[in-house]
Amino acid sequence: MVPFSFCGHELVALQQGALYWPAREALLVADLHLEKASWFARLGQMLPPYDSVATLSDLTALAAATSAREIWCLGDSFHDRHGCDRLPARARDMLAALTASTRWTWITGNHDPGFADHCGGAIVEEAEVDGILLRHEADPAETRPELSGHFHPKLRINLRGRKVSRRCFVATERKLILPAFGSLTGGLEASHPEIVRAVGGRAQALVPLADRLLRFPLAA
Repeated sequence: MVPFSFCGHELVALQQGALYWPAREALLVADLHLEKASWFARLGQMLPPYDSVATLSDLTALAAATSAREIWCLGDSFHDRHGCDRLPARARDMLAALTASTRWTWITGNHDPGFADHCGGAIVEEAEVDGILLRHEADPAETRPELSGHFHPKLRINLRGRKVSRRCFVATERKLILPAFGSLTGGLEASHPEIVRAVGGRAQALVPLADRLLRFPLAA
């Protein structure tokens, strides 16, 4: 894990698409979109119904690897406000184990506003933690340091004649957008005007590797 500095705090961007905050022993993830497949199934579009188990398996492994004491979910944790009710038994057991073993906080997003939680953890619209604002969607007018999700940023580049797409973090001096952690989520080009508008100019895409953090300037 390679740390980097953000507004006076040491953070670690993880290859799995999560953010680790060593001083708080906290793991931050965005856009799990649990039960997305079952939501589409209700509309007649059948997708493999394993997205929640896959996402929570990855999160369980990452929580164990980092020994996280806190977990913050930065919105759109469920694909809709009733997603928690549709969790299959295995996924519900995994989620309950996570919320019971950590200080777990749900931040609501545009997909899951006011969802009724039956799996543990606290529910808030946003939170300020050690001087950093945690919310779902970046506010262009916000001047405080801010961590958010919502946009599912991905970096797409041409590498040796091949098009490569990797989920990435988008960072400026005072804003940091996390990629989507969910197993059944798409992505928006990191340089998309909506992302640039949300974070302002002089943004970078951050792509974590095992031994280094790659930085790619994004054109405004």
